[in-house]
Amino acid sequence: MAGTEIEKLIKLVAKLPSLGTRSARRIVLQLIKKKEGLFVPLIESMQEVAEHIKICEICGNFDTTSPCSICSSHNRDDSILCVVQDVADLWAMERVSFFKGKYHVLGGILSALDGVVPEDLNIEPLISRIASGNVKEVILALPATVDGQITAHYLVSRLKEFDVKVTTLAQGIPMGAELDYMDEGTIQLALNSRKTM
Repeated sequence: MAGTEIEKLIKLVAKLPSLGTRSARRIVLQLIKKKEGLFVPLIESMQEVAEHIKICEICGNFDTTSPCSICSSHNRDDSILCVVQDVADLWAMERVSFFKGKYHVLGGILSALDGVVPEDLNIEPLISRIASGNVKEVILALPATVDGQITAHYLVSRLKEFDVKVTTLAQGIPMGAELDYMDEGTIQLALNSRKTM
């Protein structure tokens, strides 16, 4: 049986998303086995991130500077703003290396079940950014869920007073997917979003 310090580490690792106790045990065991090559550098890196991480005062991204490297970049298009639910979604968009505008992280989506109301989200800072007059298009890159759609409709209603184009990401069946594996909502979205070829 592992010592109390190791058990404590396993319990902490198990709190990470998508990990249970068994996965956490395997991870901790690998870290211990590769103490000098992996464990110690990981500790040092985590310490550095913990000491230097900041939340961007403009968009809500995580970076070591505020404003973040995206918001302060002169190579980005200030007139296009992509609204995402979370920083993970921003990072996913950046992985594609296609979008050249800027972002705004809401910090969640509206949810009656979870009691999330507009005041809980970064909506007012978004409105302020758009009111500045630099933004010409707002892309709503929100989840294709009921709560995501409610949030999108709420934002559209709030943005009507501004001279700004509001768009959403296309939704439907992903490339390489088979209809048999799609849920009904995805198939319905794909049908409703169909276009002429």
